[in-house]
Amino acid sequence: MLVPVKIVYVYQKCSTCRDALKWLAARGIEHEIRAIRETPPTVDELRAALDASGGELKRLINTSGNDYRALGLKDKLPGLTEAEVLVLLSQNGNLVKRPFLMGDGVTLNGFKPDVWEKAMG
Repeated sequence: MLVPVKIVYVYQKCSTCRDALKWLAARGIEHEIRAIRETPPTVDELRAALDASGGELKRLINTSGNDYRALGLKDKLPGLTEAEVLVLLSQNGNLVKRPFLMGDGVTLNGFKPDVWEKAMG
């Protein structure tokens, strides 16, 4: 039985996000869509994703985005605490690797169909 998804944070112009939404729809997985730029994940949601990723902060960060480069985060991140990074991500959804999915017992970011299938299949 598939896990019902509670929230999927996406950017509508992101082709990877659109692919993830199609994947969910094709499997009949219930989900609520939130615009990641306007309503970024909370610090608690980001912390859950961090725990699910084995504590690798970089896995939560959209390192290919314009905001990442404009803020000079490549050089700044090593000097920030985990808590500071989570607050920064919670205030700027463009910095969060997307799509960002929070469900019952599952937290995923980025879209790799095989990983999503394993987590929710």
